[in-house]
Amino acid sequence: MTPSSPAATHPTPAAALSGKALTPEQFDLLATEHAAKQARIVEILERRRADAVVLSSPATLGWFLGGARTHISLAGAPIVRALVHHGGTELGVFSNESERLRAEELGGTEGVTVHDVDWHGSLEDVAGWFPAAAGWTVLDQAEVEAELRAARSPLLPGEVERYRGLCQETAVVLTDVLTATTAETTEREVAAALAAGLVRIGADPVVLLVSGEHRAAHRHPLPTTAPLGRRAMAVVCARRDGLIANATRWVAFGEPVDGEEEADAAILEVEREILDALRPGEPLTGMLPLIQASYPRHGFAEDEWTRHHQGGVAGYDGRDPRLSPGLPDAIVADQAFAWNPSASGPDGVTAKVEDTALLTLRDGEPFVDVLSVDPRWPAVEVGGRLRPAVLRR
Repeated sequence: MTPSSPAATHPTPAAALSGKALTPEQFDLLATEHAAKQARIVEILERRRADAVVLSSPATLGWFLGGARTHISLAGAPIVRALVHHGGTELGVFSNESERLRAEELGGTEGVTVHDVDWHGSLEDVAGWFPAAAGWTVLDQAEVEAELRAARSPLLPGEVERYRGLCQETAVVLTDVLTATTAETTEREVAAALAAGLVRIGADPVVLLVSGEHRAAHRHPLPTTAPLGRRAMAVVCARRDGLIANATRWVAFGEPVDGEEEADAAILEVEREILDALRPGEPLTGMLPLIQASYPRHGFAEDEWTRHHQGGVAGYDGRDPRLSPGLPDAIVADQAFAWNPSASGPDGVTAKVEDTALLTLRDGEPFVDVLSVDPRWPAVEVGGRLRPAVLRR
């Protein structure tokens, strides 16, 4: 969509969330980002000798459209489809959603033409809402999923800035909520407070997990009415501008029991090995054998890696992708990660650590920059990095 004049202000996803208009400088930054993303997709089309590709997933649409909110239900499919071709982008949008999309979500997306589709029509019938595509070779997103993941990495400077802000604010929400809890606070009360805090900063709470003392063995503990008890974990995945911040924090009431401090320290050592091993140019799957060996090296069972996914690349999806055998993806500089090693210690204490971090190069050497940090949260130094400790109340 072309701006009406260079001096005008324009809405953008972040602007819509905050209620502010975009400055010309911010608009130009988003327009530059969009042009770079368009060019990355055109490279895919040229390799595939195709005319266009249809983008259909929340992650890819959020990335390509500068963080535009293309959902209504968090659990539902996007209400738009993007047909990206060599000359620009055609956006099929349900007619009852197009006014909001045009007004609030598409600032900075130069070269995008919006096509209204009846609310009862089909976004999948691309030739129906853009007849010129009838004679084209059009790729489905699923055909080039790995290539699109590669296109979403590395993150551009503006994306890094937005991601850092989201991750830091998410960490602040976790601190604010967990410092106000007691052993009698219920898991659902914690989840409700986290959700309210995330909505206040303009983020969608896409995952909220809380486990109290008696549910610590569950790796994905959906909150219940149970009180937190002596020790509790909170997990947050928060989405804003399409990007998703991931973080886990622990709070405890009273002194640690036998084996607790040892398990917490050991899981941070597992994470240290993961972060130390990140190298641009290396295959992502090379991280899996390292993780498999790290658990027993630090006193956990050899099969701990099978009991929960270990995390992976972060950004516009919760994991983009989640680490698993056989992935073709490579590690690159300016790529975000969210690893989440978790394990049960010999004394039955469950430990986990998770933050969102960016792999960069400093003086030509790999450097891991942890983004989801609140300096108020207690921390310990592990491998030269400050990592979250258990908040003891």
